[in-house]
Amino acid sequence: MLPKSVRFPLFILMLNLFIALLGQGMLIPILPDYLKLFHAGGTVAGFLVAAFGAAQFLFSPLGGQLSDRFGRKKLIMAGMFLSVVSDVIFALSTSLPLLYVARFIGGISLGLMIPSNLAYVADITTHETRAKGMGYFGAAMNLGMVLGPGLGGLIAEMGIRMPYFCAAGLGLVATLLTLLLPETLAPEKRTRSLRNPDGNHFEKKVLSSFKVPYFKYLLLLLVMTFGLMSYETVFALFVEKKYGFDAATISIIITLGAIIGIVIQVWLLDWFVKRMGEIKLIRLSLIIAPIALMLMLIKVNLAFLLFASALFFAFNSFLRPSVSTLISKNAGDRQGYASGLNTTYSSLGTIFGPLIAGSLFDSNINLPYIFGAVMLLASLPLTVNVFRSRKGKLSTSE
Repeated sequence: MLPKSVRFPLFILMLNLFIALLGQGMLIPILPDYLKLFHAGGTVAGFLVAAFGAAQFLFSPLGGQLSDRFGRKKLIMAGMFLSVVSDVIFALSTSLPLLYVARFIGGISLGLMIPSNLAYVADITTHETRAKGMGYFGAAMNLGMVLGPGLGGLIAEMGIRMPYFCAAGLGLVATLLTLLLPETLAPEKRTRSLRNPDGNHFEKKVLSSFKVPYFKYLLLLLVMTFGLMSYETVFALFVEKKYGFDAATISIIITLGAIIGIVIQVWLLDWFVKRMGEIKLIRLSLIIAPIALMLMLIKVNLAFLLFASALFFAFNSFLRPSVSTLISKNAGDRQGYASGLNTTYSSLGTIFGPLIAGSLFDSNINLPYIFGAVMLLASLPLTVNVFRSRKGKLSTSE
């Protein structure tokens, strides 16, 4: 059980992430119909997701370091406000370029907000409670994906653009609620400049990540995200074409999977980590998740698709919190910087995974899932040797 002093700020953080991801969740089931307004398909869907990832990639290192310089709270508020701007532009868009602008601003939003949130969680938790805190963090993101599709389908009855106006309104409320958050980074602990040991240029910031003691975990996050995005980018389009399901049915599938993710990250993740350790849990997930992806290619009926999706969501829910916990445990007192790198490497996968998935989908609807399974399996070698800290001690148990 987390102490009372941790629960309230963690609740506000979870609310922010929930609302930020709610807008994305709303997009998924209505994406096929929404893209028809612009006479677009899988390739455009891939580019939209990639634009989001590109912005995250560019701004995550800055977001992490700004949170070390100015504190977590200001960056969280800035990120939330930009998510509001993104949702409004997306709702008002009448051309594809505007959709790309909206998604890019949305990527900036999460690029600033997620590293600050991760650093905030690290500030208020101990080594023993960090996995649980990261689990709650992931559960909030999943909760947005739970209610987003359902709300998106329901609100879209009033107009296909209405879900984004609603998400913008909720985002504004969350921005104001962030004012209640206490700042966790004392002024004397803040960095005096944005320079890191390797300089202040973006490329040097990325190159400096090769030297951190958790680089192997960053690389694992990159390859893992690359594979996962192949599934997420075209899921609604895949289900519509392969099964002929409408937005309501797609919402049910996504909602069920996200509920499973929440249950796992809130109640089961900490239990599994304590008994298996992060490394073994990651290995198991990198084996089962690709199997679930391949099962989705077998067209049977709705019940079978629900089973395969549930299996995928279950083991996918173990991956990101476990890797984020390993990174945080090896970051020392540079939690903001490490959180920025965490988001940067995730964003790299979010850039290139969707581009490839969208292109493969337009060629053959099954190829993105085959590609995703191969990429996840390709991550396994990165877990063979437990990474050692600079002191030569194991960072986690095998």
